[in-house]
Amino acid sequence: MTMASSSPASPIKQTNNENLKKNRIQVSNTKKPLFFYVNLAKRYLQQHKEIELSALGMAITTVVTIAEILKNNGFVTEKSIVTSTVGMKDVAKGRVIHKARIEIVLEKSEKFDSLIAATANGKVEKK
Repeated sequence: MTMASSSPASPIKQTNNENLKKNRIQVSNTKKPLFFYVNLAKRYLQQHKEIELSALGMAITTVVTIAEILKNNGFVTEKSIVTSTVGMKDVAKGRVIHKARIEIVLEKSEKFDSLIAATANGKVEKK
């Protein structure tokens, strides 16, 4: 994984082509509320058969929570979970730091379309 520095306010920046995936949602711990990502995942699933949720460091718990919400409500099934460690150059500290990374691939469930339709009509289906 290739990493490069950016501005002092944001000393870590990813510069590889992984960001080009159309069905990937990169989750941050501080930028958006939890249900922003849950709703975004539902919208992505309307366009794609599967989505990939990814996060680094402290945002990993947020990604796991999002995946569990989608799974427990019947929208998705879990396809794969991959964990790794990535090294990034931190210009402010002048060294390479290692961060934990998770990628969770979720597949649209068979009842996804009916659940979305029921939600759109204001009817929430009970399990």
